Amino acid sequence: MGTLHYEDDQAEVHRIVVGRLDNNVFVLRCRRTGESVLVDAADEPERVLDLCRRLDVRSVVQTHGHWDHVQAVPAVREAGYRVAVTAADADMLPAHDDLLEDGSVLGVGRLRVHAMATPGHTPGSMCFRVEGSPLVFSGDTLFPGGPGSTHGDPDRFATIIDQIEHKLFSLPAETLVLPGHGADTTIGEERPHLAEWVERGW
Repeated sequence: MGTLHYEDDQAEVHRIVVGRLDNNVFVLRCRRTGESVLVDAADEPERVLDLCRRLDVRSVVQTHGHWDHVQAVPAVREAGYRVAVTAADADMLPAHDDLLEDGSVLGVGRLRVHAMATPGHTPGSMCFRVEGSPLVFSGDTLFPGGPGSTHGDPDRFATIIDQIEHKLFSLPAETLVLPGHGADTTIGEERPHLAEWVERGW
């Protein structure tokens, strides 16, 4: 079964769904060079490693440190791939190699990927925006229908809403949102519902 999920003139996105929580594992590939980055080494390491080898993955970035997103981290590191995560979530991983900061720009072949700190779901949650393509990997920060869980904590909820409103919702309406679980959505589809989420309060 094919893994190609999205393509445009400069980029491809491949996806597999792994583990008992149906985590999305994405590979962003530069069409000009063939080089790729893996987003979230979540689970089922043999499938993840097969994807890495097939698509010339050079490194791994983590959207956050929750257990269901990091089960394959030891296997990918053992295979020689460097794993990057924010400092705030680093202790949640079995191990890591590099630290990501808000505003970091990652080179993936000729693609430029902008790291956006979006705390709330975890202290170090991060989204990744692809320059020149209408793509953002949102981890568990934004899903179709609202933000990721903040476990009833009003401060964390206020934080995640602020990040979504001021960072993600500043992106163009056509931006495709690729979340850590489930189906894609767009910024334009979700932006009108912010007030409803605030009133709902979770």
